[in-house]
Amino acid sequence: MRRLLSEVRYRLRALFRGRAMDTELNEEMQFHLEREIEKRTRAGASRAEAERMARAHFGAVEGTRDEARDARGISVLEHLGRDLHLAVRSLRNRPALTIGVVLTLGLGIGVNAAMFGIIDRLLFRPPPMLDDPGTVFRVYRPRLSVDEGEPRVDRNFAFPTFLDIARLTSPFETVAAFQTRRLGVGEGEDVLEVPVTVASASYFSLFRAVPARGRFFTQAEDAVPQGTQVAVLGYDFWQNRFGGQDVIGRTLRVDRMICTIVGIAPRHFVGMSDQGVPAVFLPITAYAYALRGQRYPGNFNWSWLELVVRRRASVSREIAEAAVDNGMIQSYRNAQAFDPGWGTPEENRVHGALGPVQLARGPDASPETKTATWIGGVALIVLLIACANVANLLLSRAVGRRGEVAMRAALGANRSRIAGQVLVESLVLAVLGGVVGVALAQWGAAGLRAWFLPADLDVGVLGDPRTLAFVAIAVVVAGLLTGIGPAMDAARTITSGSLRIDARHERRERTGLRSLLLVLQPALSMVLLVGALLFVRSLRHVRDYRLGYDVDPVALVAASLRGAQLNQAAQRELTQRMLDAAGTVPGVRYVSLAASIPFWSNEGRRLYVPGVDSVNRLGRFILQAGTPDYFRTMGTRIIRGRPFDATDRVGSPPVVVVSEGMARAVWPDQEAIGKCFRIGSDTVPCSTVIGIAEDMRVRSLTDSREFTYYLPAAQYDGGFDPIIIARVDGKAADYTTSLRARLQTEMPGAAYVTVAPLQTLVNPRMRSWEFGATLFVAFGALALIVAAVGLYSMMAYEVARRTRELGVRIAMGASVPRILRGVLARGGRLVLVGVLLGGVAALVIAPRIQDLLFQQPARDPVVFFGVAGVLALVGVLATLIPALRATRVDPNVALRAE
Repeated sequence: MRRLLSEVRYRLRALFRGRAMDTELNEEMQFHLEREIEKRTRAGASRAEAERMARAHFGAVEGTRDEARDARGISVLEHLGRDLHLAVRSLRNRPALTIGVVLTLGLGIGVNAAMFGIIDRLLFRPPPMLDDPGTVFRVYRPRLSVDEGEPRVDRNFAFPTFLDIARLTSPFETVAAFQTRRLGVGEGEDVLEVPVTVASASYFSLFRAVPARGRFFTQAEDAVPQGTQVAVLGYDFWQNRFGGQDVIGRTLRVDRMICTIVGIAPRHFVGMSDQGVPAVFLPITAYAYALRGQRYPGNFNWSWLELVVRRRASVSREIAEAAVDNGMIQSYRNAQAFDPGWGTPEENRVHGALGPVQLARGPDASPETKTATWIGGVALIVLLIACANVANLLLSRAVGRRGEVAMRAALGANRSRIAGQVLVESLVLAVLGGVVGVALAQWGAAGLRAWFLPADLDVGVLGDPRTLAFVAIAVVVAGLLTGIGPAMDAARTITSGSLRIDARHERRERTGLRSLLLVLQPALSMVLLVGALLFVRSLRHVRDYRLGYDVDPVALVAASLRGAQLNQAAQRELTQRMLDAAGTVPGVRYVSLAASIPFWSNEGRRLYVPGVDSVNRLGRFILQAGTPDYFRTMGTRIIRGRPFDATDRVGSPPVVVVSEGMARAVWPDQEAIGKCFRIGSDTVPCSTVIGIAEDMRVRSLTDSREFTYYLPAAQYDGGFDPIIIARVDGKAADYTTSLRARLQTEMPGAAYVTVAPLQTLVNPRMRSWEFGATLFVAFGALALIVAAVGLYSMMAYEVARRTRELGVRIAMGASVPRILRGVLARGGRLVLVGVLLGGVAALVIAPRIQDLLFQQPARDPVVFFGVAGVLALVGVLATLIPALRATRVDPNVALRAE
């Protein structure tokens, strides 16, 4: 009934008093206009400038006259159109505020869009073109090794294991195997090492992929033992290398194979590679036969293939996993028959398991993946800080617009219309921020993708509907979070009193929500900055960590013979020629052969130490071998004893150098020099320890149970691939071209040489800490700046709001230091509460990232107190400028302010 009476009253007034109402409204608007002009004139503007600014300020209000005439008679779309029009005009009249808010939201939305694209591809998005991803799984082998005494997860299997699993046709519709490795493609000077995927013919049936040209290779071309030397080119490689020409039927040398090109893979097809976009696809059998000969189908010792299965729709995952477990155990028994040294499946606790096709969600997820997940959470915190800052700014602005809101209410706008208008303005700001955020993400995410997505192709934000959908959701959420507070304030204004709001009679401002938002910013900044400093200190520890060798001056030289048939004497002669040639390159100081290369290839054998049972349970023992200059070339220090030299040759007593950690683990509280142990078998002669070398990191930076021992090349029976290490003056990266040019002249036939700095193998091991430190610092600094701006704007508003009060206090004799302390105390309390809350949150969260840190405690007091000090300093600086402004308030001007 009340609503009906109000509607009747409104209609009658609109019908019979339209002109009188217009006159009344004009008088009210003129009153507020003159008041605004007077205020701006006192602030220092000229009369003309003050009038222009005041009219621009109230220009949006004039548009409400139509609402007063017929507020109930227009459609929702018309209301929305008017709100948009008024919002754009209002924001255009305040360019400084609009630009600041849009940039703040744009940064928050942009970093979230970039991180969403990374995390989505790592954790949630299946490989492109994969058919029915819910039924496709990778095969893993979790086991507890007898020798190493700790859990391990393998995803590399021997070819006969693939055949054993492939025979399980009842639970699986498809079983496929593949491996991606870098191989030389082309001949002569045109040889390029590119990612090549070696795959079974069943591999392509996992995808909805149609060749761009030709066909994929068939099961007949992948038949045991030697298959057919055919190749399918990757689309990008075909375009870049051959310019998109018709190459079907041509031949292409890939490693030691001469392959016939039978097809071109479709654009964006990457298979399941995590080693880069494949340039060529080869049949497994053809590659394995060319590399290992006809013995490979029964060789269980060559574990190099990854397995993927598709379960049948009628089979549950549990049944499929049980089947692959049984198949793995049976395959291990077959391996034991092939080599009794494998032990029984029960002893090694061998099992088969299924995991997601996304490696990042599997049991062997990389540290980079875990770091990326945390960075995604950090990006959300940045967005929350940005929203809190913007909400505070809009709340402060809403207080200054109460006269405008009251006038609109008098003109006929109800509470929902007023609140809707405020929400539309915040949504417009969020949309503009989203546009800026997409631009930032499109431009800035390339570096992030290079860290995490080497095999990805279609990664642009603008071309990714999933990321754009996420941005749209983020825009709506940001618009609502920043607009609800001002909308509620505007709705309260309508019910609070008269149209003519006088500051002297205005009720005291409710600052609780703004204070809460302001406390939230330093609290979240505390969490981010603690994480940033923890990662920075970890990165510093990593870079200062001694690996047991020098990195920058060492270059690796690897020769690919491409099947060149060399007898043992000819291979030794080639190796010596390469050593001599490398030594003649200007700037090369030392050269040596190497049997193992850190973070690339390593060899382990069973060890037998007199008086020590099951020595291999003590850790991982990695064999290294080299010529007499090995230690000088690598820069590995000999702590005690001597290195091997030219006298340690074939026929002389076997000798060995062990790492300091190995000596301590195997012979605790004893002198290791002079001890002996047998390598590979308990029947071979005992090798005597002649020296103790510093510990070397060859597989992991964090594994303290990783030990090395070194043999002279002349006494090493494993046979050398021609792998040479060279120590240069300066940085190895400056010598790769000259070394390759000199050594390529020594290569027979189609063989080729690759040269790379050792740094290229070590750097990826530090990537997770570099990434964490970089982004935590960047996001933490961004959050700190936003929080400082928020505190400054809040305190500046407080000073402006209290101008009359401060003027009265100064007029009554309050000293400048007292005024200054009062304002600083207000900001200091907010920062202190925020720091305390953030410190408690950081203490709770920090242990969860301990595994991602390097030799750095997660609850480091230095980090926590250091960050708290930085935030306190920033808080003081952000509050100091408004505080100084408060001390310069002229009492006469303040008393006339209203």
